[in-house]
Amino acid sequence: MTERTYPHGVPSWIDTEQPDVEAAVEFYSGLFGWTFEDVMPSGAPGRYLIAKLDGQDVGGMASAQEGPAVWSTYIAVEDTDAAVQRLVAAGATVRLAPADAGEGGRSAALTDPEGAEFRIWQARRRLGAQVVNLPGAWNFSDLHTAKPGAAIAFYQGAFDWQVDDLGFAIMIRRPGYGDHLEATVDPDIRARQSGLVAPPGFEDAIAWIATAAPDEPPHWHVSFTVADRDRTVSDAKRLGAQVIRQNETKWTRTALIRDPQGAEFTASQFTPPEG
Repeated sequence: MTERTYPHGVPSWIDTEQPDVEAAVEFYSGLFGWTFEDVMPSGAPGRYLIAKLDGQDVGGMASAQEGPAVWSTYIAVEDTDAAVQRLVAAGATVRLAPADAGEGGRSAALTDPEGAEFRIWQARRRLGAQVVNLPGAWNFSDLHTAKPGAAIAFYQGAFDWQVDDLGFAIMIRRPGYGDHLEATVDPDIRARQSGLVAPPGFEDAIAWIATAAPDEPPHWHVSFTVADRDRTVSDAKRLGAQVIRQNETKWTRTALIRDPQGAEFTASQFTPPEG
C-alpha cells in the first residue's frame, strides 16, 4: 500500500491536547470509532497516543501540559529548524522551539502575526495522517482570522500558498499538490472532482480561510468528515459534548462541537449539488 506523504507547505497532521487523556479516548472512540496506540516510552512524562481508523493514522492525542483542551494543525516542512528561521523573519513568533518527537519527526509551534498558533512537522518515520476525507477522519483545517488580507500575505510568503476567493469561501491552494496526489495515493482525483463540478484548482486545495466572529480569537480550526451530521450530533451529545451550532451550505451540513474537555471542532457531512 502506498503511504500518504505531504510536500512542503501542506497541512499534514492534527492532534489534540487533553487534560484527561482517558476521558478523551472514551469520547473520540465513541464518536468516530477510533482506536489508539500509545507511542510514548514507559516512564516518559506525559502521554502521546496515535488515533487510528481501520488501522491507519488519523491524528494524535497528548496529555495537556497547560491550558484548556485544543486541536492543533501541523504544516509539513522539509527542515524544521530552517523553517522556523524563515517564519520568524516573516513575522511569526516561536511558542515551542524545534524538538524531536522520537523517531517520528521534528516539530515546532509558532504563532502567526495575528496570534493564531500553528505547528510545523518535518516527517521522518511518521509521515502524517494516512486516512483523510473519509467518515471519522480529518477533512480540512480552516484559519479563522479577523484580518484575512494580512493572514493571506503572511502565509503566502511563508509557504508559497495561493489563495482564491470563491465568493462563498476563501480557498487555500498549494500549487502542484494535486499532481502529487495523482502520482501517489489518489490517481483518480481529477476525474472524481470533475464529476462533482468542483471549483477550478480544487485538486490543490489544502485549507480554507474564514472571517472570525468579533469575539472569536484567531486560530486554526479542525474539521472532520462524517457520514451523517445529525447522527454525529446525537452521538456527541450522548457522549457529553456541547453542540454550539449547526449550518447548511450548498456543499455541506456541519455542526460546531465542543468536546467534554473544551476542544472545539467541526463535523462536516459532504452534500454536493447535483449536476
